[in-house]
Amino acid sequence: MYDRGKGSSSPFEQTVHLLSAAGRAADALLAARLEFRGMSPAHLSVLSTLARLGPHARPDLVAGIDGGTVDTAQTLDDLVAAGLVQSLFVQVGGRHEVLTLTSSGQLALEILHSDASAVQDDLLVSLTRGERTQLNSLLRRVCAAAARGGSAGSAPRRAADWVLTRERRTEWAVEREGAGGAAGVAGERSEDVADREEGGAPAGS
Repeated sequence: MYDRGKGSSSPFEQTVHLLSAAGRAADALLAARLEFRGMSPAHLSVLSTLARLGPHARPDLVAGIDGGTVDTAQTLDDLVAAGLVQSLFVQVGGRHEVLTLTSSGQLALEILHSDASAVQDDLLVSLTRGERTQLNSLLRRVCAAAARGGSAGSAPRRAADWVLTRERRTEWAVEREGAGGAAGVAGERSEDVADREEGGAPAGS
């Protein structure tokens, strides 16, 4: 059920699940655009990093990009071979390879940004211009909070806490029902009595 003032009451439509679903859809659409260009998300990540942060030593760039070391190294080789990234060797405390974005790489990145805008338009087609602006602002705040590490209170339960013993179910019933938790506890006790009776044990044992 959806209430415009409160949002959906379904636990499967919590914001965290919707963000995940929207992210997967965006990733799939963008990956399809990149594949059409003969590129991958890793190529885009490298180009974006060099554009935003400037030249990088190869080991630093490999370490800063998500993905396996071997895959990232191949991505860098691809971009150098295509002339989108330039490899230079400098003598500063030893011989180091430095990678920098070329003018062709900058042009390629601008084209990929246009593709990303097209993906955004596809995803947000049902929103007004104002709603898109508001969503962007809210997501920036969410991402900033995520970058700070989120809330310490959101730590997951220990693995042992997922064992559904009778005692654990009783505790959860109390947590869930609050003041009405007594009803849940009574239900657990009734179930316990029924189980004993089925097993032939006296109810008071």
